[in-house]
Amino acid sequence: MAVNYKDSGVDVEEGYNAVNEYKVHAKRTRIPGLLTDLGSFNGMFEVPKGIKNPVMVSGTDGVGTKLEIAFQLKKYDTVGIDCVAMSVNDILCSGVQTSFFLDYVACGKLDAKVAGELVKGIADGCVDTGCALLGGETAEMPGFYDEGKYDLAGFGVGVGDKEKMITGEKIEAGDVLIGLSSTGCHSNGYSLVRKLVSDFDTPFAGKTIGEVLLTPTRIYVRPVMDVLSVFGESVHGMVHITGGGFYENVPRMYAKGKNLVSVIKKDSWQKPAIFDELIRRGADSEGVWGTFNMGIGFILAVKAADADKIIQRFNEKASSFETEPYKKAGAAPLKAYKIGYVEKATKDLGSELKGSHEATKLI
Repeated sequence: MAVNYKDSGVDVEEGYNAVNEYKVHAKRTRIPGLLTDLGSFNGMFEVPKGIKNPVMVSGTDGVGTKLEIAFQLKKYDTVGIDCVAMSVNDILCSGVQTSFFLDYVACGKLDAKVAGELVKGIADGCVDTGCALLGGETAEMPGFYDEGKYDLAGFGVGVGDKEKMITGEKIEAGDVLIGLSSTGCHSNGYSLVRKLVSDFDTPFAGKTIGEVLLTPTRIYVRPVMDVLSVFGESVHGMVHITGGGFYENVPRMYAKGKNLVSVIKKDSWQKPAIFDELIRRGADSEGVWGTFNMGIGFILAVKAADADKIIQRFNEKASSFETEPYKKAGAAPLKAYKIGYVEKATKDLGSELKGSHEATKLI
């Protein structure tokens, strides 16, 4: 008896159904410059006009083991936002807005409705960013992934003007560090989270702790691009606080050879309750600063004279950047804080600062 592809575990018809789900969501992300529709062999995007010396900036990431909580709660519509956020926030550190995004969805057995919910979240993230969902790939791999399990990754590309790129070269001692609030754990440290939390139905902060942990990663693109449009010359460096927390990420905003130290005041912002709960459940109270964002998802190093005006603009316009998925998830609105400053190092720190406790002082 002949064996067909479906007998091996791959349902081509379900794949077609999934693509039809994707097209509905991708249509919401259409922006000027998009030259192809979802379903082509490749995606085309026109380089924006008016850029004197265009530079392509890219970023790629996944969602990590936060997906496991989504599987257990059977809630699939927000982790796609995380997937987009992790890449577009990285790209933003150069002062560039992502133009387009592509996703990769892999599973053991495809369910078009579940895959459609995952891509809905991706489309929501693209809409929030102001970028197009240009295309992607769905891979059904029976025997490789367990049935009911999905992996999610993606990458984005933006185009910036080389002369206007933020490289960290302008950061100097005396610059002020402005922190932008996170929505919680974002998409980092979930292997530790899952070691501490398994009772996802437990009431916490007006919801269940599982729902709180699934709050999507904040996308900082629109509020930061708004500030750059007014105070661009005063923003000297930017950093996305992701895996590795403060020690791993903050030094990455400095150009090579900058012998500077970031001094961060740990009590200068309001932290989401989830972090104290994780510490109460056993997380190391010092180690969390090298694992989680602790309530600050993005940091800007700015000229001291303009710091207060930049913070005021962030906070006055914050509500205009809140989109429905974040409101639905109960995420607190964006807030900007003055969290520290930059000072000259008292000794040569060398060129490799990632993870250095000397390059980032938490006081």
